[in-house]
Amino acid sequence: MLETFHYLNSLPFFPHVFALAVAYIFAFPIGLDREREERSAGVRTFPIVALASCGLIQGTENLTAGNPEATARIIEGLITGVGFIGGGAILQLKNSVRGTATAASIWSTGAIGIAVGLESYDVAFIISLFTFLTLRLMLPLKKEPKQD
Repeated sequence: MLETFHYLNSLPFFPHVFALAVAYIFAFPIGLDREREERSAGVRTFPIVALASCGLIQGTENLTAGNPEATARIIEGLITGVGFIGGGAILQLKNSVRGTATAASIWSTGAIGIAVGLESYDVAFIISLFTFLTLRLMLPLKKEPKQD
């Protein structure tokens, strides 16, 4: 029992907790924006996607250490999986397609998590900022679908 306590006490929690928190925080404004716009995914989905993407990168770092090809395979799997989740947000209606911005935003938050997991905090911040600004600033330029 004492050995287990010493083992748990020696684990490097802080770097992982910090990275996971940063991924969550960077994705939260995007989710909040989608929630305010009453989109299919929102304040719960986006931070969780970033958190899980970051966690998968960080959770496999011992497995992939010194092997860029292994890291690339993990990232490829994440990109595909997050794209699949985003694809579920897209709806084809009679004369229009809805949900593409939400799907792209989900994919973007996956990229935020990956970047944070790889300790590219600057890239993650820029993705977060540009995604949020695009959703906010470009909304007035969006045309509503024509009604028959």
